[in-house]
Amino acid sequence: QVQLVESGGGMVQPGGSLRLSCQSSGRAFNTYTMSWFRQAPGKEREFVAGIRSTRTGAYYLDSVKGRFTMSKDNAKNTVFLQMTSLKRGDTTVYYCAADSRLILSSVRVATKYNYWGQGTKVTVSS
Repeated sequence: QVQLVESGGGMVQPGGSLRLSCQSSGRAFNTYTMSWFRQAPGKEREFVAGIRSTRTGAYYLDSVKGRFTMSKDNAKNTVFLQMTSLKRGDTTVYYCAADSRLILSSVRVATKYNYWGQGTKVTVSS
């Protein structure tokens, strides 16, 4: 079993920054694909960023490229999402997700992940 705990959400002004963290309690952390999704009320869960176990670089939603950076610390079983130049449209709940053996075409698909954190709320407002 894998348990994911997110932290780092909060309120920030437009143009500001936040760093989200997601710590995993599972073993073999470095074999999992780790991703961030977000979900606004009444909308489907949206892929934001992800890192496959076989890759050091991350994949991103087009609208966050250049503003968000995802990183992974295998020693701490933790992934991070550094968010800069935040916009009001980034306001929502962010979720960490994990699963193993995901093929490339599944990384952006929420239903392919078996493990989810509880979510952390990000509010961008003046």
